[in-house]
Amino acid sequence: MANIPTVKARDQLSEIINRAAYGKERIALTRRGRKLAAIVPIEDLELLESLEDRLDLDEARAALVEAKEKGSVSWEQIKKDLDL
Repeated sequence: MANIPTVKARDQLSEIINRAAYGKERIALTRRGRKLAAIVPIEDLELLESLEDRLDLDEARAALVEAKEKGSVSWEQIKKDLDL
């Protein structure tokens, strides 16, 4: 992955976008040598979002199983317990 300082990236934004979009290159934007953000091909972003969605779904399923096993408390009961 290429590292490009943000100051330099301002002047080369079109080129950097093309490198990511057409060259499938991942580019980290840096400030004072520290990575701040990245410009990546859209396919990378879509894959990341898909993985996040899958993890969210797995966690939701696990929460439903836990609720069935341990039971749950209604929102009304929580508000009553907290005097809301």
